Amino acid sequence: MQTTQQRPLTPLDKLFVEVSKAMEILSGSVRGTRANPAGPVQADDPVLTPAEQRHAAGLMRINHVGEICAQALYRGQALVCKDPTIHHVLMHAASEEVDHLAWCYDRITELNSRPSLLNPFWYAGSFALGVVASVTGTARNMGFMAETERQVEAHLNHHLETLPPQDIRSRKIVTQMRDDEINHANTAIAHGGVELPAPVKVAMKLMSKVMTTLAYRI
Repeated sequence: MQTTQQRPLTPLDKLFVEVSKAMEILSGSVRGTRANPAGPVQADDPVLTPAEQRHAAGLMRINHVGEICAQALYRGQALVCKDPTIHHVLMHAASEEVDHLAWCYDRITELNSRPSLLNPFWYAGSFALGVVASVTGTARNMGFMAETERQVEAHLNHHLETLPPQDIRSRKIVTQMRDDEINHANTAIAHGGVELPAPVKVAMKLMSKVMTTLAYRI
């Protein structure tokens, strides 16, 4: 019996794949593989005041935007990465970020809110940034991943400090996300990630500040 050999994907094929994936991510239809750490909603879950609910929704919207950016970054990095091992590292991290994306979306919905209206902008900019990071070489590519995850970890720790104390559901989600981000950073370093120049770190923090400020409200 003859077997049909699948032809390699052309650059145009890969572009169509990424456009399709972006639409899936931005539509909110993408689902994770791990169970939501918060578990199912219970009748006796603590009730938040309207102000607490708005604040929690704003923080979870920021986290959702962060996961939109993570998907775009890692897929952009993987798209032009020629090292199979590094490509696997990036795509594995992206798959775990899909879980985060779904958890955040679910929690935003529970809080009677919506994702950021600027998500297409965040995705496009992050994807382009991922491509640029990847073409600089493996060491800086992994260094960029590690620094991104460190900064996300810091944001998540801050959110754990500022979320309403009784918002246990959001706290469980954010805690698991933070633990995963720490693992991603360690993995990037283990695969040759180098420390990025100070100006690059500062620029990343400034861009993150703009994103979080806008995403909290828009």
